[in-house]
Amino acid sequence: MEFKEVVGRRRSIRYFQSWRKVEREKIQIMLEAARLASCAVNATFLKAIVVIRDNIPRETLDALKTPVSALTIELAPVHIYTYVDMAAYKGAQARLKKLVDVGALNATHGWSHKFVDEFVWPNILKPLADNPNLASVAASAASDAGIAICQAMLAGVDEGLGVCLTAFQHDAINKLVKAPKEWIPLFVLLVGYPAESWEAGGQRPRPPLEEIFFEGEYGKPFKADPKVTEQMKAAKMIQAPAPLPWRKEEIKALARMFGLPE
Repeated sequence: MEFKEVVGRRRSIRYFQSWRKVEREKIQIMLEAARLASCAVNATFLKAIVVIRDNIPRETLDALKTPVSALTIELAPVHIYTYVDMAAYKGAQARLKKLVDVGALNATHGWSHKFVDEFVWPNILKPLADNPNLASVAASAASDAGIAICQAMLAGVDEGLGVCLTAFQHDAINKLVKAPKEWIPLFVLLVGYPAESWEAGGQRPRPPLEEIFFEGEYGKPFKADPKVTEQMKAAKMIQAPAPLPWRKEEIKALARMFGLPE
């Protein structure tokens, strides 16, 4: 599948084939996509723990559900619990020097081992490493983790899987997976084969481009070029919007299949 189509096909899948196992190699591909994501100071802020739903004790499974995620957590056969590791700043000095050594950070841009030791570490990285609880520091780390999670989600879609990033009750799962205390819980990435069609009723409504992106300064909308929009439709990045005509009937059929209220 071409990249633009992968982006266009991604949906938050909420009906999974709960009985169908996901191949381990597909989960590895998703994790590898996350590992290769862009990350500041070459730190891997994202940490994750893969859990097979059927290995979670019933009491724990029920305890980690939230009112908005209960059914989806129940149906998804694979759970990937994601965290931000605020200790990832540690070792940043050595990692940056490694980037210098491999030619990723170069003298053309002012980089050297001396620059890392005498400027970057004491003025930028050490203050961040020493203050992980600052909102700006945590937000930066969470941003990097989000990029990695997104790559994992898109890799899953490319493998024919359904994915859904949702909330969970942190305390309940931490007792099972024993995540380190310095890890900040984010979301659980639910994975499985969709029980609903891959269209899931159509592409979700989003605000127009001009409402959320600006050019030059706030208040001046970034205007979309209709020709480019048509190109993205041809590449299946922009797809038929929800709701598709048959969506309500699909939901009724899914409700009957799973014994849920219609």
